[in-house]
This record gives sequence, C-alpha cells and structure tokens, in this order.
Amino acid sequence: MNKKFAKESYTEMNELVLPNDTNTFGNLMGGRLLYWMDICSAMAAQKHSNSPVVTVSVDNVSFKRSIKLGEVVTIQAQVTRAFSTSMEVRMEIFAQNLPEGTKEKSNEAYYTFVAIDKENKPTPVPELIPETQTERELFEKASQRRELRLILGGKLKPENAVEIQNLISSAVKE
Repeated sequence: MNKKFAKESYTEMNELVLPNDTNTFGNLMGGRLLYWMDICSAMAAQKHSNSPVVTVSVDNVSFKRSIKLGEVVTIQAQVTRAFSTSMEVRMEIFAQNLPEGTKEKSNEAYYTFVAIDKENKPTPVPELIPETQTERELFEKASQRRELRLILGGKLKPENAVEIQNLISSAVKE
C-alpha cells in the first residue's frame, strides 16, 4: 500500500455565521459547528485514503469561546495517524471578525474515520508519514488517544491498553 505525507490531507474550510446558524443569543449553535467539523475532517480523511469514509468517533469537543453572528469560522483539519482502516483527524477551529481584523482559536478536536470500499466494508488506508516536529508528536500520541477511545467505546479492556500502561508507568517513574 502507498504511503502519504500528513500535509497531503490538509483541508481548510471557511463558513460565514449567518442568522440561521445562531441561537437566540446570537452565538453559533454547537450542532452546526459539529456538522461543519464533520464535513471538513471527512474531506481530510478522504484525501488521505482516496476512499469514502464514515465517522466512527468524535472526541471531547470543548468550546473555548463562543462564535458570534457575522464571524467567519475557519476549520483546519489534517490526518495525524493512519491505522489499518481508520484515520485520526485533528482539527483546529478559529473565529475571525473580519471588520475588526481579529482571529481567535475557538476549539480543537479529534475525529476518527474508517475508509470503506464499494460494498461498505472497511478497506486499508495508506500509511501516514509525519514530517514536521508537530506532526511527529501528534503521530506518536495518536496510539494513546486511540486506546482511550477504544476503552471508552467498550472495545478494549483497560488492562490490554499497552500504550496507556506505558504512559502511566513512565509517569510513575518520574
């Protein structure tokens, strides 16, 4: 199977927050933002896998600041690690007030996708090659995040989580 660089999956999406996107306080509704995040991260996963993908998990999404009516939402997504058929995608979300010239980080999150074939069965994805220091750090810690997701999803017993066990052991030694 081919290998791909992390940067090849980079996807950026911009959306203007319109009245229909907001709640009664003039803030972007969280569900609308999650919808946009799913679209942007799925595009990044499809760029990496060259296959249709399905969302299998959404990690904790916390909102650091509300996004207001009239602001521009910028979502930056990139695959951080590819496993056999799944991919972890990291996103950073920014809110930009164009008239004021400000841009602030609103959130970040990780989504996981599985590539599927024509019969809607999981299909192998290319290995991911991280190049930058940040890409290498995200790549290395992706196994820990994956094990945690699997534990929380009931698909892995904590005693079988090797990466997390190693993390705990190294923290105890310090």
